[in-house]
Amino acid sequence: MEKRWVIKEKGDALFVKSLSKELNISTVLSNLLVQRGIKTFEEAKAFFRPEISQLHDPFLMKDMDKAIVRIENAIKKNEKILVYGDYDVDGTSAVALVYSFFNKSAIGGCKSENIDFYIPDRYIEGYGISIIGIDYAVNNGFNLIIALDCGIKAVEQIQYAKEKGVEFIICDHHRPGEKIPEAVAVLDPKQSDCNYPFKELSGCGIGFKLIQAYSIKNNIPFSDLIQYLDLVVVSIASDIVPVTGENRILSYFGLKQINSNPRPGIEAILTFSAIKKLDSTMATEEKVFSRILNINDLVFLVGPRINAAGRIEDGRNAVKLLICEDATSAMEVALHINVNNTERRSLDTSITQLAIEMIQSDALHSDRKTTVVYSPEWHKGVVGIVASRLTENYYRPTIVLTQSNGLITGSARSVKDFDIYDAIDSCSDLLEHFGGHKYAAGLSFKPENLEAFRDKFEKVVSETITDEMLIPEVEIDAEIELTEISSKFFKILQQFAPFGPGNMCPVFLTKGLVDRGSARIVGTTHLRFSVIYPGIYNPEYNAIAFGQSHYFNDVISGKPFSLCYHIDENEWNGNVSLQLMVKDIKPGISF
Repeated sequence: MEKRWVIKEKGDALFVKSLSKELNISTVLSNLLVQRGIKTFEEAKAFFRPEISQLHDPFLMKDMDKAIVRIENAIKKNEKILVYGDYDVDGTSAVALVYSFFNKSAIGGCKSENIDFYIPDRYIEGYGISIIGIDYAVNNGFNLIIALDCGIKAVEQIQYAKEKGVEFIICDHHRPGEKIPEAVAVLDPKQSDCNYPFKELSGCGIGFKLIQAYSIKNNIPFSDLIQYLDLVVVSIASDIVPVTGENRILSYFGLKQINSNPRPGIEAILTFSAIKKLDSTMATEEKVFSRILNINDLVFLVGPRINAAGRIEDGRNAVKLLICEDATSAMEVALHINVNNTERRSLDTSITQLAIEMIQSDALHSDRKTTVVYSPEWHKGVVGIVASRLTENYYRPTIVLTQSNGLITGSARSVKDFDIYDAIDSCSDLLEHFGGHKYAAGLSFKPENLEAFRDKFEKVVSETITDEMLIPEVEIDAEIELTEISSKFFKILQQFAPFGPGNMCPVFLTKGLVDRGSARIVGTTHLRFSVIYPGIYNPEYNAIAFGQSHYFNDVISGKPFSLCYHIDENEWNGNVSLQLMVKDIKPGISF
C-alpha cells in the first residue's frame, strides 16, 4: 500500500541552535528535543534523566481523598474488599497491582482472608462491571469493590450495587459519559472537573496512584512501591497510551524493574519468547536477560500472552500469573497461558483470512470509507486483533463483529488522527453499550440494528474523515545525511527512550542512496541490503526492510532511492554495528 511521507516542521531555529550548544549535541538531536516541547537545559535533563520526584501528588486527583478514607475504614472494620478489573492486560495488571499491595499485611494492612479479586467472564458477562459480578460480591460478603480499568459508565450497575449494600471505588481512564456513577469515589482524570495534571494514565496507572496515595497517608516509603512499576509499564505498553509526562516516568522505572528484578510471572512468560535469561554468574544489577528489554518487547512478547488468558479461557489466570511469588508456580501458569496464546494465534489467523475473503467478495467495499464485517461464528476473544489486522490491510476505520449472549458485539480500530470513539458515539441511539478511546473501542447492539448501524457508521465517518487520513502516513522527524550518523549520535538517541505514542522512536529520511550490491530477499517477504551514496563507498550502512521484498527490483536497479528509517544496533557473532531499520522506500530523490 502506497504511503505518504510527512516531514515534521523544524523547531524554532534559535531554540534549536541554543539548545544544541548548551547540551553539546548536534542540531538534529536538539531539534528532536524541541519538537517534543523541550527548550531548556533543565527540561532536557528532566527528559533524559526521569526522576520519581517528578510524579504528581496523587491527591490532586478528584475523589482520591474519599477513596483512601473508605479503604482505611474497610481495613479497620475488617470489611471484605473485592478488587475487580477488566480481562485485558491493563485490567488484569491493575488488579494484580492493587490486590498484591493490599494483600501484603506489612504494607497494605488488609488481612488475606478479607481481600480477593474478580475478573468478569468475557463471554458470559462481557466488558466492565456486571450484575453477575455484583451478585458474587453480595453472596460472598464483600462490602467494598475497587473497580479498575472499568466502571466510568456503569451508572445502573453501581445503583444496583448500592441497593444491595455494596459500595464502589471506581478507578478508570476511559472517557466518562454524560452521567457519572454514584460511587463512593470516582478516580478518572478525564472527568471534566478533575484537575489532575496528567490525563493519559492507563487503568493500571490509576491503580498505582491509588496505592501511592494510600502509602503517603500511611507513611509507607515509596521504595516499597517500586516492585509494582513493572506491572504499570506492561499496561502502558499494551494499552497504547501516550508515553509522555507521567507515563514516561513510570515506563522508565518500570523497564528498569523488569530488566533488573522481574517478577516471577513476567520472567516465566518471557521463557516462551526468544528472550533468554542470563545465568546467575552473568547477570548484573541492570540486566538479567540476554538483552535490555524495551517497550516493544512488552507490546509484542508479554502483552499478547497475558491477553490470551482472557481471550481464550479465563482472565483470572492472567492475574494469578502476575501475583505469583515463586518461579515454579509462575511457570505452571505461564505454560497454560502460552497454550491459550497458541490457540489465540490460530484463531486470529483463520478469522482474519475469512474476513479478508468477505471484504474481497464485497463489490462495494472499495467505495466505502469504513470496514465493517460480521459473522456470528467468530470467536469474540480475537475480534479486536482481527480489527487491527484489517486496519493495517485496508486502512479504514474498522469494526469486526460477532454474536454473544443474544447481542452483536465487537471491537473497533481507527486510523491516524480519526476519533473512532466519537464516530461510534454518534451512532449511540442504535447501541446497547459502548466505550473506549480515540483509536480503539468496543460496542454491542441488538441483531436487528446491524444494517442500520453499518449504514449510519459509514455516513458519520464519510462526513468527518478526510481523504488524507485514509492514506497511511510515515511521519519523519528529520532529513539527515549518512555522515551524520555516528556512535555518539546513536548513544544520545537511545536516551530518548522509552518510546511510544507521543514519543515515538525518531524516523529519519535520507535521499539519493544506492545499494552497495548486497541486496537479497530474506525469507519470503524481507529485504536486506546496504546503502551508500553513488560512487562514494564511505559511509556504508546495512539496512533491513521487514515485509518489503516488493522493493527488491527498485533497490537493485542502480538508480537512486530514498529511505525513511529508524537507527538501531545489530549484533552478529559478537560484533555490534549500527543498522537502518527501514520503514519505507521510494524510488528517486523526490516524493
